[in-house]
Amino acid sequence: MPGEYIILSGGVGGAKLVAGMQQVLAADAFSVVANTGDDFNHLGLPISPDIDTLMYTLAGIANTTTGWGQENESWNFMAALEKLDGDTWFRLGDKDLATHIKRRELLAAGLTLTAATQCLCEQLGVDIRILPMSDDPVRTKLETSAGTLSFQDYFVRRKAEPLTQAIHYSGNTAAQPSAEIAAALSAPTLRGIIIGPSNPWLSIDPILSINALKPMISARNIPVVAISPIVGGAAIKGPAAKIMSELGIEVSAQGIASHYSEIIDGLIIDNCDTELQAAIAANGIEVGVTQTVMRDTADKAALARYTIEFLDTLSD
Repeated sequence: MPGEYIILSGGVGGAKLVAGMQQVLAADAFSVVANTGDDFNHLGLPISPDIDTLMYTLAGIANTTTGWGQENESWNFMAALEKLDGDTWFRLGDKDLATHIKRRELLAAGLTLTAATQCLCEQLGVDIRILPMSDDPVRTKLETSAGTLSFQDYFVRRKAEPLTQAIHYSGNTAAQPSAEIAAALSAPTLRGIIIGPSNPWLSIDPILSINALKPMISARNIPVVAISPIVGGAAIKGPAAKIMSELGIEVSAQGIASHYSEIIDGLIIDNCDTELQAAIAANGIEVGVTQTVMRDTADKAALARYTIEFLDTLSD
């Protein structure tokens, strides 16, 4: 049954928040809509990096050092492929490889990406509902100083070094939210939507770019709250600050507020950005202030709890 909250999430930052929610809410109290703009086919395998990061995090097997893949990984496949002069720029550990092979098997059997993800979650012991943003392909493309690049080419192969000039989401006009997402958004029990502290341009905008999704959110007339991924003028992880600067956007929580201004009712910012509270609030956005940097399990639970409490005040 659809729960009381929906969380829009990318990879590491969003997964940390979801792990916090796992501690403070029942498994059936929320659903996670995962970015699939990063998905691609590699070595004949369907790779879904953000879905996998969410699954591995909730299963307690994520590699917290790298931020991707599984813990205690081995690399025999990659070593053997390298000896054969194979394509090794995108690293697939032996355990991680099994996930992609199983996903290929499920998709080849006719399952949707949503159904395949549910099967993988069940096998990994994850009882949180992880919903791909669409069963239709939407792919993040970056216009850069090195030309038009797919996300993985930009982010992994080129280490996010090219200058970003524009970002678009190929396939977003034709893509539809899945039936499961539509059901979650229309559930009478739904109290609010939370945008995790993921990169807005690379993780959240691909979700919101799906044409039917924003109208479905607006039609519910429920609070939408985002957590700023920019703390003290810097990104916690990844190229968010770099992209903001290159696109001419103020690198601050206020810049995040402006970006989300058409969809959010509230923004949660870190204690170190308290001086921005009044300026953000002046634009009609409620502001919550707390520690948003999640260093450990307790931090994740504390931010999750604060987020729910803050969102619920906007429902009153």
